[in-house]
Amino acid sequence: MARSERFSIGNRIDSLWLDLLDSLRKATYSSANQKILALEASLRSVDAIRFFTQIAWEAELMAQSHFISLGNNIEEIGRMVGGWRKGLLTKTPAKEAGERRE
Repeated sequence: MARSERFSIGNRIDSLWLDLLDSLRKATYSSANQKILALEASLRSVDAIRFFTQIAWEAELMAQSHFISLGNNIEEIGRMVGGWRKGLLTKTPAKEAGERRE
């Protein structure tokens, strides 16, 4: 893989982490309705981080030990954000949140 491609994947992963942090910050200080939307954006960022991290590992841009450690952390973050969202959905009536309950 060319040097520029390696750095492109790394930059994309860095950008996604920053997007995740920003959406979590927004969720922290938003109303319940907006909080759910921000958490959904956070979950999309987690999925994208998981995807690009796997690409980086498959392209042998990171060691397997780093991939496993990072993967465990990504999964934990996803569970935490998903649990936060689920908790809000059970507390917030569906008509107010503009979302269906799952």
